[in-house]
Amino acid sequence: MAYKGAHLAFKSRWHKTDEELCRHSMSFILHKAIRNDFFQSYLYLLERLPLVKLYALTSQVINGEMQFYARAKHFYQEVPATEEGMMGDYIELSSTDIESSREFLRKFVEGVGKAGTNRALDCGSGIGRVSKHVLLPVFKSVELVDMMENFLAEVPKYLKGKEDRVEMYYCKSLQEFTPTPQRYDVIWIQWVSGYLTDKDLLKFLIRCQNGLKDNGVIILKDNVAREGCVLDCLDSSVIRDLNILHSLVEMSGLTILREERQEGFPEQCVPVWMLAMQKDPGHS
Repeated sequence: MAYKGAHLAFKSRWHKTDEELCRHSMSFILHKAIRNDFFQSYLYLLERLPLVKLYALTSQVINGEMQFYARAKHFYQEVPATEEGMMGDYIELSSTDIESSREFLRKFVEGVGKAGTNRALDCGSGIGRVSKHVLLPVFKSVELVDMMENFLAEVPKYLKGKEDRVEMYYCKSLQEFTPTPQRYDVIWIQWVSGYLTDKDLLKFLIRCQNGLKDNGVIILKDNVAREGCVLDCLDSSVIRDLNILHSLVEMSGLTILREERQEGFPEQCVPVWMLAMQKDPGHS
């Protein structure tokens, strides 16, 4: 009923002419498609963006992939396989990001009831920036997953002698990737959750918790909207606010152990938050 009410409110904005009735029909198709893939975020998008931009979120298939994902892959085909490319030309923020990530990670590894330090999974790894500076100083081995083959091909050169501690490379999009059950002490997901629809992010979090060892932790670090949900049509991604993220985490059966805002970034930057999560033993 909430969806129907939202649709009626949206539809009432159009003039009742024969031409507009066709638009009503199309708005309902768009509404349904977006509802299926962005059930937490789509209402914000419906309110704030015209239909021509919302079309990027529909389930139309291009080259075998949903348009939302196809556009992101197209964008990254033009991104250089360098540290500058991974930071989106904000390379000056890399050291601040790395130090905060290291400090956050230390809170959850090594010690009674904490995660082990045998193996970590770097999701949306790119060329391995997080693996090199955050994970490999702590874990005996890492595994990397990224949808761009040219990024993964650059990893051995970028890691400079540490490449033998990479156990596996997975060239897959996260919506298609399933971590091996009971394999990882920590699963690190940085600056990539916005490239998943709400539906696929929820499913991925569920699959990730099955990939954790006992006391394992999932750490998600990403841009967070100040309110609602923001669509970036350039790289086909969404930025969710904390309320939306909390809702998805709760539905996945994970519980948030701790969350912190990234400090030291310029005020004009989108806020970045770190969330550490574990499986909720009481979730069925």
